[in-house]
Amino acid sequence: MGTVTTSDGTAVFYKDWGPRDGQPLVFHHGWPLSADDWDAQMLFFLQHGYRVIAHDRRGHGRSDQTAGGHEMDTYAADVAALTDALDLRDAVHIGHSTGGGEVTRYVARAKPGRVAKAVLVSAVPPVMVKADSNPGGTPIEVFDGFRAQLAANRAQLYAEIASGPFYGFNRPGAEASQGLIDNWWRQGMTGAANAHYECIKAFSETDFTEDLKKIEVPVLVMHGTDDQIVPYDDSAPLTVKLLKNGTLKTYEGYPHGMLSVHPDELNAAILEWLKS
Repeated sequence: MGTVTTSDGTAVFYKDWGPRDGQPLVFHHGWPLSADDWDAQMLFFLQHGYRVIAHDRRGHGRSDQTAGGHEMDTYAADVAALTDALDLRDAVHIGHSTGGGEVTRYVARAKPGRVAKAVLVSAVPPVMVKADSNPGGTPIEVFDGFRAQLAANRAQLYAEIASGPFYGFNRPGAEASQGLIDNWWRQGMTGAANAHYECIKAFSETDFTEDLKKIEVPVLVMHGTDDQIVPYDDSAPLTVKLLKNGTLKTYEGYPHGMLSVHPDELNAAILEWLKS
């Protein structure tokens, strides 16, 4: 574990486990979490000989709580600083939710040789918010509501998201995991309120259409049809159409946090694709 210092002096925390000669897998977490959300994936791929790396986005987890830079261009620049510092070659970048947007923006701009493949899981691209160009999107009022609730009582908002729509625990017959709920809340409350507030705009309003069109490397797009956070119909199928070399894997009835609810199945599917 360590930190890398970005061009504006921000210290970004990261974990780096496994053999230095193993292919690097770089994990990008969702809002408002941290690298800890990838424990099940990092342990799995570590056991399969990969070098596994995950960072806390600025303002999240153990990284510096900065006044600014809480938008996708800076997030991608921070990732570039990390990959440069570690001199990662032929890496696979795996992003969940907001992290999928970060992966998309970074991979579209990455230096030659840095990236071999990418994986987008329950990811926000192409764009979430409803607009004339995206009529199937989520109305801006929903995100305004998140901002208002975060400012009023962030702890309560995070408890409600984790115990409800994120993992699908609000569905009839769902068996909730208190450990997952508590860990989600813990990760969220470790980060900075200002960063999380501004990140809502970053994940909901950033349009990744042109980024997706630029990506040359193979990309695996994985999404559940019962995603209550990033609705399936307005995300994964549209993303694959924009990619030059995209593969879509759809999971019927799976929630937004399917990596944590169904880690064995998702991890095996990613491994199979990496080896294909």
